[in-house]
Amino acid sequence: MFRLQALTRTVLKLTHPTRPLVLKRPFRRGANSIELDPIALNEARDWKKSATANILPPGQTSYSRSSGPGGQHVNKTESKATTTWPLDVLLPCLPRVLHSSLKESKYYVKGTNSIAMQAQTSRSRDVNAQENRNKLFEEIQRIYTDTVPGETTQATTDKYKALEKFYNKVRLASKKHHSAKKNFRRGGPAD
Repeated sequence: MFRLQALTRTVLKLTHPTRPLVLKRPFRRGANSIELDPIALNEARDWKKSATANILPPGQTSYSRSSGPGGQHVNKTESKATTTWPLDVLLPCLPRVLHSSLKESKYYVKGTNSIAMQAQTSRSRDVNAQENRNKLFEEIQRIYTDTVPGETTQATTDKYKALEKFYNKVRLASKKHHSAKKNFRRGGPAD
């Protein structure tokens, strides 16, 4: 008993890596998930067809001094725009399928339960505020493409059903051949 435990400990020590396990590919919930509701997917696809940046709520924009080159304009004016959209205001405008993925966005601020964007590329504060709106829309589009799978055509469905039938037919033929070979070795009747 003691030797078995010691052997087990040794094996465990050898099999456990000395550095933390890093997954090369993170688990991705979304397009390949079985739990997606077909009705919710159709709702999301319909939303995508008519979606523009104008459907988003205005958000709360604050302005501050931007940084970087620009001389006196940068030093004296508040042209950097920071816009936040609380999720309770933003989520009613989006399909249900995107709600959970929005909280996984790099722009999500956990403390305020909101999405925050910043822009300081232009000298105009209004242009920067509009850029924030466009950034949010692009982020929502990215989340949509990661989460909602494309529609499968009937031809594609038929193609894969035919491939599955062919695979099963080949698999069964292989099993029968293997069984017949074993029966022949035993001296039994070959089918």
